[in-house]
Amino acid sequence: MKIAFLACDSTLPGAVDRRVDAFEHDFQVAALRPALRDHDAMLVELDWRAAESDFGDCDAAIIGTTWDYEDQWDAFIARLEWLEARMPVFNSSELVKWNIDKSYLRSIETKGGTIIPTQWVDRPTITNINDAMAQFDTDRLVVKKQIGAGARDQILVERDAHIDENALFASPAMLQPFLPQIRSEGEYSFIFVDGAFSHALIKRPQTGDYRIQSAYGGTESAVEPQQSDLDAAKSILTLLPDQSPLYARIDMLRGPDGNLLLMEAELIEPYLYPQQGPDLGRMLADAIIRRLA
Repeated sequence: MKIAFLACDSTLPGAVDRRVDAFEHDFQVAALRPALRDHDAMLVELDWRAAESDFGDCDAAIIGTTWDYEDQWDAFIARLEWLEARMPVFNSSELVKWNIDKSYLRSIETKGGTIIPTQWVDRPTITNINDAMAQFDTDRLVVKKQIGAGARDQILVERDAHIDENALFASPAMLQPFLPQIRSEGEYSFIFVDGAFSHALIKRPQTGDYRIQSAYGGTESAVEPQQSDLDAAKSILTLLPDQSPLYARIDMLRGPDGNLLLMEAELIEPYLYPQQGPDLGRMLADAIIRRLA
């Protein structure tokens, strides 16, 4: 049995201009490959844009480190649907389409989930940034793309700071109050495989920054979550269209009242932090084989 691990040119080993965080690709593959081998299954790393013939003898595909899809998400979805007509794909293209635009958070909020307070705008402007600061009674605002990944083009705006409106990205945006807990405590990630809890970690930015991704100097460490925090993460799974995706990473930040707020439910191509969860590879491999049986 052969399982395709979908990546992109800049995360695959041997890339000429490999991403600084591509080591995460290596860790994830290193966790999954031997676990699949125990099931007599082979993992093969493929660019999601690879020739169709390269997928010809694959039995399934798992979305791995396709970390360049956001600028060509229509082509990405088309490739997933092409694959899905020939083999199982995890997670499914339908779930990917639901998750690709962060406005899915509105759906979760409507169903009772607690998210970071957010204004949704067609594009960020000085006017709506100032309006959001007033609405949230904050001096600092985070501006994010609704379709984006890895904090790309994300900005932190401070009250009365000069803003060049021409420098703001011209696409749908989320405006959120900056929560200082990202620096004082960090962001929590809860990893689930086939609906079962695997492990949790806390991610912290480097001094002077607020972005927790490794590409910006962020660090992470395993944590044994409080039961109330784990329950908060589990409750988010019940609000998803597919309540037991093959993999899910629930990212949360503590709010001013001490309860966790949902930042994102990562269901497309999240890094799953195998170094903080030594059983992750086995859990994933077991779940894949169960689904293919």
